[in-house]
Formats: sequence, C-alpha cells, structure tokens
Amino acid sequence: MKGLVVIPTYNEKGNIERIIPKIIDNYDLDVLVVDDSSPDGTAEIVTSLDGFNTRIFLLNRKTKDGLGRAYIAGFKKALELGYDFVIQMDADLSHDPKDLKHFITKLNAGAQVVLGSRYVDGVRILDWDVKRLFLSICANFYAKITTGVPYTDLTGGYNAYTKEVLEKIELDKIHAKGYMFQIEMKSSAYYAGFNIQEAPIIFIDRTIGETKLQGSIIYEAIWGCPMIRVRKFFFLLPIKK
Repeated sequence: MKGLVVIPTYNEKGNIERIIPKIIDNYDLDVLVVDDSSPDGTAEIVTSLDGFNTRIFLLNRKTKDGLGRAYIAGFKKALELGYDFVIQMDADLSHDPKDLKHFITKLNAGAQVVLGSRYVDGVRILDWDVKRLFLSICANFYAKITTGVPYTDLTGGYNAYTKEVLEKIELDKIHAKGYMFQIEMKSSAYYAGFNIQEAPIIFIDRTIGETKLQGSIIYEAIWGCPMIRVRKFFFLLPIKK
C-alpha cells in the first residue's frame, strides 16, 4: 500500500528538517507538509530538502485557521494524489518516527484505522509534569465517557486512516480545530463501523518551539464531546450514507 505522512506546521523551522529525514530514510512513506504560511521560513526549509517534489510535498495555506482544517486539507490532497492511507504526525518530534512501524504492521494486517495511544498497556509519556499528565488522563476519560468511543487515547494526534475511511467521512462537515478534531475523526470512524486498532506509542514533549494549546481549544472539547452523542442520536455525524 502507498502511504503518506501528513504533518501540519506553523513556525516549526527548528523541527521540520529533523523529522522528515527520519521518515523517508527509514520507511517507504512520502511526506506532505501542510504549512499555514509560517513567518519563520518553515516552508522554505521543506522546499530545500532532498526529495522535494518526489517524496516530500508542500501544501501552503494562506491563513492559519486551526489544526483540524490543516489536516482536512492534507487528507483531501492525499486522496487527490491516490494514496492508500494517511498517517497524522506532529512536526515537533513528540511523535517518534520509530513507532511508524506499528502503524504499518496493523494496516497491512487489515486495520482501517490505527490509533496511536500513549495509554494502552500503561503510560508512555516522557518529560511531562504530574499536573499535565493528570489533565491529559482526565481529558481522555471524559472524552471516552461522553462520546461512547471505547479507546484509550482519543485526544492523541498520531493516527492512521485508510483511503476508505477518509472517503466515507464527510471531511467538510468536521469543523473542530484542536483536540476535538481528533475526537471527532475517531468517533466518526468508530460509529461508521470501521476496523479500528490501537498501537502503543511513546510521546516525547517538544524541545524546540512552543506548544499551540489555547483555552479556546479546551472549551471546544468540553462542549464538543457530549455533542458527539447528540449528533449520533439524530444521525447527524459526518458520515456519508
């Protein structure tokens, strides 16, 4: 199967040239960077890398309107280019490229969605303080209970979706921007009946750049999670009939 790693970026010049070679030098995967017009020159670094326009691609967006919309743009581009599956990945090396092998193995074995989990069979998070870890565990528990989706890491951003999943989900009807985007995608795939499996990953806190977490993203998730159940009840989830 032909796979594409989609990496959204905004001011990630210190990370992007480090992560891309770790992917293309070790896996038969191409990379699409979706850049929201980073003022720090992230896009220019991408175009300067060996393999640009053969295995490395760049999608420039004129405005910065959230992680969710960046991923939607990347998913659509992957479908347009004919890829069989897409793997979501952060640019900041918090997602270890060594874990890509777990996704590929499960996809080749028939999984249609693979959820990278920091919490399956234990906790695999490095360099977080107790408060941040506690908040993350609580957020995932809240998302699991309110959505009814029985997986351990609904907020995580290291995931894989096959072409069939991305074609079934109505991408334009997903408007969440932050963690809620991850929850909405996973919930839609779950309620659409796809074969979903979890893969253990190691999460490493970023060492370069700043986190993009904002209060509005947390607020969006608090109200968005119970709405998943409401939308399911009224058959309003973004799933093509």
